[in-house]
Amino acid sequence: MFGFYGRILTVDLGSRTYSIDAPEQGLLESLLGGKGLGTALLASRNPAGADPLGPDNRLIFATGPFCGGPIWGGSRYGVFTKSPLTGFYAESYSGGKVPEAIDQTGFDAIVIEGASERPVALSIHPEGCAFHEADHMWGLETYDAERAARSALGVGKPGFGAPGAVVIGPAGERLVRYAIIANDFWRCAGRAGVGAVMGSKRLKAVVFQGDRKRELADPKGARAYAAAFAKAGKENKGVKAYKAYGTTMMVALMNTAGAFPAKYWSQGTCDHWPRISGETFHKEHEVTPHACLKCFMACGRMAKLVKGRHQGLVLEGPEYETIYAFGGLCMIEEMDEIVWLNDLCDRLGMDTISAGNLCALAIEACRRGKLNLGLDYGDFEGVGRLIHEIAERRGVGELMAEGIVPTAEEWGLSDLAIHVKGMEPPGYDPRVLKGMGLAYGTSPRGACHLRTTFYKPELAGFIPPDAIEGKAEMLTDYEDRLTIFDTLVLCRFYRDMYTWEELEKAVGLVTGLDASKGELRRKAARVLNLTREFNLREGLTIKDDRLPGRLHREALPDGRTLTEAEMERLLGDYYRLRGWRPDGTLP
Repeated sequence: MFGFYGRILTVDLGSRTYSIDAPEQGLLESLLGGKGLGTALLASRNPAGADPLGPDNRLIFATGPFCGGPIWGGSRYGVFTKSPLTGFYAESYSGGKVPEAIDQTGFDAIVIEGASERPVALSIHPEGCAFHEADHMWGLETYDAERAARSALGVGKPGFGAPGAVVIGPAGERLVRYAIIANDFWRCAGRAGVGAVMGSKRLKAVVFQGDRKRELADPKGARAYAAAFAKAGKENKGVKAYKAYGTTMMVALMNTAGAFPAKYWSQGTCDHWPRISGETFHKEHEVTPHACLKCFMACGRMAKLVKGRHQGLVLEGPEYETIYAFGGLCMIEEMDEIVWLNDLCDRLGMDTISAGNLCALAIEACRRGKLNLGLDYGDFEGVGRLIHEIAERRGVGELMAEGIVPTAEEWGLSDLAIHVKGMEPPGYDPRVLKGMGLAYGTSPRGACHLRTTFYKPELAGFIPPDAIEGKAEMLTDYEDRLTIFDTLVLCRFYRDMYTWEELEKAVGLVTGLDASKGELRRKAARVLNLTREFNLREGLTIKDDRLPGRLHREALPDGRTLTEAEMERLLGDYYRLRGWRPDGTLP
């Protein structure tokens, strides 16, 4: 079948065996790869009610049909599992160079099941995999673990591409429920705790290497399409903006819109935002664009701090979400300290959005007399200490490592805590961007900005941010198109260029399948329904699609809010458009 390998590798860490099988007939035609295939495998192979940190929970890596080929934006992989943070479906994606190494192994998906008794690492190649003892790597921070894995575990056969490694840090080893899987040092599958699942299997690192390449339906046409796409894309205004400032440009945009969550979700802007803006960051430090393979957008920031107590620190980042989490929620006013906290989380292997939200909640707990840590807004040293304690499960970090729901309950702050399904939102306040409220509520992994990226049409004026009428209809169109992105594992930031019409062309050239808009939307609906079915099976109810009551009760200082009635209307419209029952279940 064009665009796919037709092979799935299953690795059992308990018995240290593996097998190679073909996907179920018709599965790829129906759901494509990436999220479509990963979700189908998770739903069919995970037993209902599996403990997310137990051996029955599968950890699935998948690339898509655009990876390794001429189509731009496809150097990404996805991870699919059951989240230890939410107890529901988890998906997380990352770019860099590793996706091409994964792809060259010649598998559409790699399913890891069971658990090892001792720390273990894997070398995956086109013929299968090798198991390596990894006691000497256990305890290493992510950067050192990646260096050790790549240097020692590559296969190195003639004709093979460069090895690529994914690793976990100390947070993943200690099962911090928002631990990440890291690659290329600063890239990561960051949300929903996929690193903790890897840690529960005692799997420290996986190195991928091979020489396989996907066969395309029309290779000459795909190359011509990609050349024309790049020529037009490089003149795109959005591409130029991402290349100039990356996602750091969102700091100014969101503060201007009044939707920049600050002081633990009590404000929509903060006075110090010009000091932590992308413009200031680029002026004050050495910052250059940095791209994944097969990308002309280069949204990543390779940064070197040139002043301050962390002078000389090198990092790819920070992204907007990290700036919001520490600079907004924790009110840290110095950009170099935000970079330092970003580096700390990366080294220890922890999601910066969850870490920033939990540290800001801890600040509120101190202010309300629930904790006695002497921590307050702007205290970057105190936040740094907390991050260490979380990763080491020491002191108050033992509780905070369990996630926001049990932490807030223990502190008597459940009414204050902001999360959906147990996962904290990124930096877009739904009291201003009301479509983001619907996006957070209906995302299967919890509060997620990437499921629909609906801040884009709201900020760009495609639909008024405070509109309710017609919002669910536009959101489902975005969600369908971006679900197809995830079956191809295509970068979100190409969303303005890969319109439905462009997707029709690209998918057709690569796979040769019917790629009409109608058929692609039917595929997206199948994937979304399968994901919903998984979550319903794991206990999800309509209550889990609702926002925390505080976002309805507490208006922003400028008076803007999202009422419960508005959210109910948005949810009702969404369920109807999806063909679901009014209680959010599938017919």
